[in-house]
Amino acid sequence: MHIKSARFLQSNICHQKCPQAQRLEFAFIGRSNVGKSSLINMLVAQKNLAKTSSTPGKTQYINHFLINEAFYIVDLPGYGWAKSSKKNQTQWKKMVENYLLYREHLVYVYVLLDSRLSPQTIDHLFIHWLGSNQIPFGILFTKIDKQSPCKTQHTITKWKETLSKDWKILPTWLLSSAKNKIGKQAICQQIEQMIQTIEKRKS
Repeated sequence: MHIKSARFLQSNICHQKCPQAQRLEFAFIGRSNVGKSSLINMLVAQKNLAKTSSTPGKTQYINHFLINEAFYIVDLPGYGWAKSSKKNQTQWKKMVENYLLYREHLVYVYVLLDSRLSPQTIDHLFIHWLGSNQIPFGILFTKIDKQSPCKTQHTITKWKETLSKDWKILPTWLLSSAKNKIGKQAICQQIEQMIQTIEKRKS
């Protein structure tokens, strides 16, 4: 799949106010400062479609981007920003959980993990929550350009060991680098395959 067009549609704090058009949605989420907005910009080949910042917690809304006038990429607020107030953290948690649980056309969630970090409890808990609620998801390891392939593989191995304690079948994962455009083709192909599978089921 080639992304020919991408435009910001709207931001919301409530899943019920998100776009109601019958289009499939692919959501991206991860810890604050994991590189989520940069990755989305890399996928759509636009520098500033998703707003980036060196300050964690920049994304505070559910942001919908219309891709090829056919489906949505959804930028969800990051979790785990310690400097955010408990009130804000609670509000964001409820907003994101309601979106993930009740959006009828949500197809898949990409959980972004920093490839430089060993398994973090907050990520593990979120992945477990997705699995418990039967929400389809996969893992995207980000920032692989910032370390050697050996160190990235070490992180993946640690995650396999961690998840194997609770999971019989492990989630799929992809590697990415917004800086070097690594992972773009794999992610686009995966999204295209999911769309084609759903369309075949409808026909």
